[in-house]
Amino acid sequence: MSTIAFIGIGRMGWHMAAHLAKAGHDVVVCDVVPGMADKWVAENHGAAVASPADAVRGREYVITSLPADRELFAVADGIIVELGAGTVWIDHSTTSAEGSRVVATRVTEVAFAKAETVMSGYAARMTLMGESGAGQITKMTNQICVVGVCQALAEGLDFAETAGLDVQKVIHVMLQGSSASWQMANRAEKMLAGEYNYGFSTTLMRKDIGLVLDEAASMNVPLPVTSMVGQMLAEVTAMGGAQWDWCSLMERQRRRKS
Repeated sequence: MSTIAFIGIGRMGWHMAAHLAKAGHDVVVCDVVPGMADKWVAENHGAAVASPADAVRGREYVITSLPADRELFAVADGIIVELGAGTVWIDHSTTSAEGSRVVATRVTEVAFAKAETVMSGYAARMTLMGESGAGQITKMTNQICVVGVCQALAEGLDFAETAGLDVQKVIHVMLQGSSASWQMANRAEKMLAGEYNYGFSTTLMRKDIGLVLDEAASMNVPLPVTSMVGQMLAEVTAMGGAQWDWCSLMERQRRRKS
């Protein structure tokens, strides 16, 4: 088993680090939120340290899961001088593609195969998309596609509900047809019930869309639907839904009828 430093144990990082600990790896965690690392250790064992530099010292692997470019750059400033020869740094932060590229220029490229052996502890599928930044662009592509799908789902469910249909039956039928999607299979019933206290928050999705739109502008790629849904999510935030799962686009759809 490997020695791992995990920096950033928020909504994603917490569970990823826990999977690694359960797999028998020696995991040291660090987070900027006071008490967060100690809370993780209480549930998952391992060890907590105060600073990223302390966390990475002597570790075979470093994994980061940070919210933005600023946090990634700050951590990089603190840990790069501490990384040992052969240490593998796996970054899962939600950053711009350029932010990833900037950090990559400060470290030596590592073999994907070596990182893959550790990532298999929390990821079912791993694909090398290209050089640094390619993973960020891939996630942005996913977000472009998924936000339009979820808004369309909100409109469709509201349409069927208002028409007086048994929407459970509507969902059952559509899941067998061309409109089926992951969002429909996993979120439609919660959207109907108005349950949003779980999952990926409106705030996080708005941040992702901001990264997407910045990148698209630099490439001169128009994204009218993505931009529109970004504005809709801003309305959800104004309704008090900043921490709701972003499928709360359904709530906006319902309230705008009144």
